Amino acid sequence: MRENFSSGGPFEAEYGYSRAVRVGDQVWVSGSCARGDAVDGDAYEQAADALRVIAGSLAEAGASLADVVRTVTYVTDIADMALVARAHRELFGEVLPAATIVEVSAFADARYRVEIQVDAVVDEGKPTTA
Repeated sequence: MRENFSSGGPFEAEYGYSRAVRVGDQVWVSGSCARGDAVDGDAYEQAADALRVIAGSLAEAGASLADVVRTVTYVTDIADMALVARAHRELFGEVLPAATIVEVSAFADARYRVEIQVDAVVDEGKPTTA
């Protein structure tokens, strides 16, 4: 069974995608950026906020950061890697998902410095809805 989850963000309708999709015990969360005041922060603040956005999407799909098996992080300046890594390490703790970080030329909003997507596998026995 496929479940789509929306955050109601404008890009979702314009582009035609879901914030998160769950099929069985797997959850995929689309690339997520900082929101609100965090958009004007440094790469650490943006990464931490993007991960909070992701945590909310995972929760809506019946998962958590503890279920994440893979992250892909995009940055506009690879020099920000240490700041992004700090946020990643703080929010994931001992989960230690497989991870990739890639420098890209730009995002949809020029203020964005970081975008993060995750894949999760929900532990057996966990309900499919939060």
